[in-house]
Amino acid sequence: MSSVHRQVSKKGQSRAFRYYLAIVVCLAVFFCNFLAAGPTVAIVKTTVDFLGPQGPDFSAHIAKISYFYSTTALCQGIGMLFWMPLIVKYGRRPIYVISFILYLATGLWCAFANTYGAELAGRIVMGLAAGAGECLGPLTIADIFFLHERGAVMATYTAALSMGVAGGIIIDGLITISYDWRYIYYIASALIGGVTILVILTFPETTYNRHPQPREEPVIDEDADTKLISQRSRPSEHHETAPSTPIPEKKTYVQSLRLFGGIYTSESLFRVFIRPIVLIVLPPVLWCSLVFAVTIGFLVAITANFATAFSDTYNFTSWQCGLCFVSGLVGSFLGIAFGGHISDWTADWFTQRNGGIREPEMRLPSIAIGGAFAPIALILYGVGINNQLHWMVPTLGLGMLNFAIVQATNVAMVYVIDCYRPAVGEVTVSILAFKAAFGFLLSFYTNPWIALEGYSKAFGEMAFLSGIIIVMVVIFYFWGKKIRRKTWDWRVMQKYGRWDEDREVGE
Repeated sequence: MSSVHRQVSKKGQSRAFRYYLAIVVCLAVFFCNFLAAGPTVAIVKTTVDFLGPQGPDFSAHIAKISYFYSTTALCQGIGMLFWMPLIVKYGRRPIYVISFILYLATGLWCAFANTYGAELAGRIVMGLAAGAGECLGPLTIADIFFLHERGAVMATYTAALSMGVAGGIIIDGLITISYDWRYIYYIASALIGGVTILVILTFPETTYNRHPQPREEPVIDEDADTKLISQRSRPSEHHETAPSTPIPEKKTYVQSLRLFGGIYTSESLFRVFIRPIVLIVLPPVLWCSLVFAVTIGFLVAITANFATAFSDTYNFTSWQCGLCFVSGLVGSFLGIAFGGHISDWTADWFTQRNGGIREPEMRLPSIAIGGAFAPIALILYGVGINNQLHWMVPTLGLGMLNFAIVQATNVAMVYVIDCYRPAVGEVTVSILAFKAAFGFLLSFYTNPWIALEGYSKAFGEMAFLSGIIIVMVVIFYFWGKKIRRKTWDWRVMQKYGRWDEDREVGE
């Protein structure tokens, strides 16, 4: 798509309305994680309800109930692989509407399930539905915001991603003070229902139709036609060209709320489905996936263990454990400014020094802030619990880790989006599906890891891994452009990674 088309499509929406859509996107991703992790705070009560009172085999029962939450996390990643081809082919709006109606239904399903099998099935379908909301966020933001605005808005998205976990644990912990664990699902379903209504009534299609139909076809000049074909075979020149077809008339508000707005690419569903699996081998995408894994993945490790850790070490009740995640909310809020505006300012400063030419790598230096906080956070948590230091020490670690998640993952994600903007959907799935798989594995191995080595050593090793992965940013800052060009010519990229021209966006 030409840059002229792209400018018109974004300016067609007011600034206030675009930020309203960003708020709805953030609410969507917040609630996608609200039920994914929040009910872990009531795992003991849930175990008693489904598998009976405490006894000698209660720890085995706890492990069995933990499948409710680990399978949901895994299915969020699997769900993205399922939804993404449909999102790219048929647009954002139908998937928003369908997935959130399904998500609302599964919230009620889990609230009323009376058997272990029914609850587990509901949690699996819930994960599949939630996967759509998580991967739709970056696509929608890239659709409606310009390059220089994207860092700040994406920081709000990544904050909502981590705050959904913290907010769910806090609110669900408070609910369990006076009510049964099932009220977690009742209240969450009501909140999700409100977001679903907003999506149905106010959220338009944000994908730009790159196949506008010309009003009248003039007599075709053979030389002009040959020249047009030549231009289309060279994407770099295509970006500089004015649109050769008329810009479509602006839709009315009611027309923008049609469930299906058309087909947005001629690519086959199979090709869109296979591309995330192929793109993960690109070094920038793989590195970003690892950054997500060693920040959000290690937060998953903490959520799998924190209730037991704070209960055993500080004799905290469920709701007291949940309140410790207030520090996570504070850290996430602070991360928005450092991960968004500072990221954009850094990129702008280097762009000015480069004569006005921007490269994706120019925002990478700002990741140093979160890169320093992530290892320190993990050490504070592990050492604090292991040595029974004041409860504020591991709690401070939780806040710092959430800050690092928002700051570091946002910089890495926006960098990769800038690198491969036309395939933002597939790139997002590559990253988030990898993160989900990593988190799923950690949910199984965190407790045995801690039992084998203790909190200090286990979380010290996690800190070392996170530091090493984030320090690799130096490679991409200095040699990222060369790496991108060289790897884009790999045979597997030429065969499966390249996208059709109708995916081009003029950036």
